Amino acid sequence: MLDLGTHWKPVRRMLGAAMWMAAICLPHSGNAQVSRLEVTPLQSVTLSDQEFLIGREDGKPVVIAGELRLPGFGAGRRPLVILLHGSGGPGWGVVDWEQKFLDMGVATFVLDSFTGRGIVDTTNDQAQLGRLTQTVDAYRALALLSRHPRIDPHRIMLIGFSRGGQNALYASLKRFQRMHLTSTTPPFAAYVAFYPDCSYTYRDDEELAPAPVRIFHGTADTFSRSSTCRAYVQRLRAKGQDIQITEYPGAQHVFDSRILQQPIALPQAQSTRNCQTIESEEGKLVSATTRQPFSYADACVERGATMAYDEQAATEAEKAVRKLVTEMLKPLSPALLNKLP
Repeated sequence: MLDLGTHWKPVRRMLGAAMWMAAICLPHSGNAQVSRLEVTPLQSVTLSDQEFLIGREDGKPVVIAGELRLPGFGAGRRPLVILLHGSGGPGWGVVDWEQKFLDMGVATFVLDSFTGRGIVDTTNDQAQLGRLTQTVDAYRALALLSRHPRIDPHRIMLIGFSRGGQNALYASLKRFQRMHLTSTTPPFAAYVAFYPDCSYTYRDDEELAPAPVRIFHGTADTFSRSSTCRAYVQRLRAKGQDIQITEYPGAQHVFDSRILQQPIALPQAQSTRNCQTIESEEGKLVSATTRQPFSYADACVERGATMAYDEQAATEAEKAVRKLVTEMLKPLSPALLNKLP
């Protein structure tokens, strides 16, 4: 059993921030009626990408946390969406989506993969954390929340943004689930990835869990290229997999975040948009060009990216995600939820 006391200080800071953020967001909640807010500690491990890829589970123990919000006042089980943040940590974009799901009668769990690990932001230094660490966190959250008395374990969806989108995408791989998801845990009902980095090729990455996988990307994204995701989707669809990508012409990174009405330049943002990284023997990640171990010091790694809101792309993506949630999670409206015993 992990000693929570030795790790609790950074998580406690996250709890206070989450409680404050939830409080300031409630006035904008629309039709949603949140009956309960739970900030939940979660035992996870920190693995390098190689450790993850060879199936190790004995990484450095860590307590992270997430914010669980439940819509309506009835006692019945709710569908749930687990949200994975990007390189900047949990922010307004994630909170916007959290509120959209609550308005639909869907519970939300915003997972913070950074604070418990002593990380604030990886935008300018991606090497601070393995690219697949949030997949471990997502599996641990799924295992924990599928046992929650107010959550339906068969109606849990995963959605991620940027770095979190990359993890939401690859969390769908059967191989990763065999290695890191307990056999008694029901799998995710769907996987949604916003503007992920698809420049990585893993062994057996054409074998997906039997659930829809949806990618939303902008063609003008300067942080991660939509073209690499398009190529990946085409490869998997040729194998009969249920995966789709929707590309929005001219949309940039974080196109769905309303707070970015004015574009924001990130001159030091570290991007692998021009890299192609493949998994070789023993879980090693190597450059497809040089066949040498990948490093963020490689020549293909560049600096600079822009984030900007795109109203049309955001509106269309929201409509598509709402359709998927309705089909796969079958939520009740908040009004009906309140009538449950």
